[in-house]
Amino acid sequence: MKLLFALTTAVVLAGAVAAILVHRAGEPASSETRGLVFRGIEEPLSLTMPDFALRDQEGRLVRGEDLRGTVVVLTFLETRCQTACPIIAGEIARAWKLLTPTERAQSAAVAISADPRDDTPTNVRMFLSRHHAAGTIRYLVGPLPVMREVWRRFLVLSSVESGDADTHSAPVRIYGRDLTWLSSQHVGVDLSPRNLAHDVRVALGR
Repeated sequence: MKLLFALTTAVVLAGAVAAILVHRAGEPASSETRGLVFRGIEEPLSLTMPDFALRDQEGRLVRGEDLRGTVVVLTFLETRCQTACPIIAGEIARAWKLLTPTERAQSAAVAISADPRDDTPTNVRMFLSRHHAAGTIRYLVGPLPVMREVWRRFLVLSSVESGDADTHSAPVRIYGRDLTWLSSQHVGVDLSPRNLAHDVRVALGR
């Protein structure tokens, strides 16, 4: 039932995203707004990043509050996922190459595990290396009870809950320096290296 709900929600969301993008494409760009509008879906609710305390692939503790002051690109990955996850990791890595050194220094790319049972440090390092994202994405994992609370706070479906490594929430969210959720991009809809680099720059300018 959860899986059916998640898939239905994903289809509805993708349709809504596509409709908004088509609408935006038909709008004339003025000199005042050109380059300042997010290419992903803008989040109008002023939601902030939930707090968490997880460890990255090198064992370093990362707290949500530690990210304050940087623009954060955050997503949810599973090392056994063979559909969206490899694309997301690769697109983030390519987007990072489009940023200047100064922009990279003011930004962070973070992935939260969708299944800590699969996402061991070794598997995570292999996954990131395979998709050219080593040194770019900090892949965060914690014990399963802790992860369940993190998923609940972020309002996402994990692959633990779906029972399928390929079926889990996989938005790419952009948070501002004050940890406000600003924009979201999605595989097959609006996620691309150029779009992601663009939205990071817009967030940096706010």
